Amino acid sequence: MRDDDNTEEVTLGRIETEVALLMRLGEATRRATGTAEHRVLDRAAYVILRHLDQAGPQNVSALAARLNLDGSTVTRQVSALQRDGLIARTPDPADGRGTVISPTPAGLQRMAAVRAARTRLYGDILAGWTSDDRDTLADMLHRLNEALDARNRRR
Repeated sequence: MRDDDNTEEVTLGRIETEVALLMRLGEATRRATGTAEHRVLDRAAYVILRHLDQAGPQNVSALAARLNLDGSTVTRQVSALQRDGLIARTPDPADGRGTVISPTPAGLQRMAAVRAARTRLYGDILAGWTSDDRDTLADMLHRLNEALDARNRRR
């Protein structure tokens, strides 16, 4: 094995460890945060509402494909959101037999509250970082998410 290969393997091992820690610490931080704003939506509901807010109304199949989830999983999550008054179903203009899902004002309000609370939390956590370091982190996380998404879509 060449030194370059060993260095690359060590670097990839560090990345794997840091991502595992990020996921564990992120969840622990979410659970430990005392403010009610963090708890007004579970993670799945937040992700669905954020996506619908950004992408617009969609049917369950498109939503499941975009989130890389099974349609039955998204159907259950959407049913819970509808039961809570956070999303609405309307006839699909492209296919009258189907429905599209969109966030309600209450859903958008809860999503915005969670987003604001998370933004404040990360502002506190990263307060000692320079603006350039925060920008770099945001860019690198975006690239990582894009690469993960692309890999999942190829499967």
